[in-house]
Amino acid sequence: MKNLFLKFILGFSFLTANALAADDMKAFPPAETGFTRHVLSLPKEDREDNLKVELQVGRIVEVDERNRYFFAGRIEEETIQGWGYPRYLVKALGPMAGTLMAIDPKAPKRARFIGLGGEPYLIRYNSRLPVVVYVPEGTEVRYRIWRADSIVQSVGRG
Repeated sequence: MKNLFLKFILGFSFLTANALAADDMKAFPPAETGFTRHVLSLPKEDREDNLKVELQVGRIVEVDERNRYFFAGRIEEETIQGWGYPRYLVKALGPMAGTLMAIDPKAPKRARFIGLGGEPYLIRYNSRLPVVVYVPEGTEVRYRIWRADSIVQSVGRG
């Protein structure tokens, strides 16, 4: 009975993933007015449990080279009703803030990507589902893959 249940659950997951592969975006609604939808399809990896995806949301802004800047705001995870899939939403990109290091006012400004403040936003790596992020128009979405070291070390007793 336990094996039958496990086969049913695995079969359901497989069918759900295949159904989504047929039309990856069927579960994800179009962006509302004033927002854009960004879609990331991740390649299949051998050890996906050792990977994380960092989402970065921000804009290119002309600023000095010395100060550190960030936007107020946050990425929220929502579950799509009826599907159970996650989607990510930034409702607003707040005001930009930064450090106040004294710099030469004549120093040239340069275009830099300025992201949301706070800790990196990491999500599970899953090549079977697209990563869908909804952000205000004019906002850029970037990502970076984090890989865990395959060597796990012990901590000594102190």
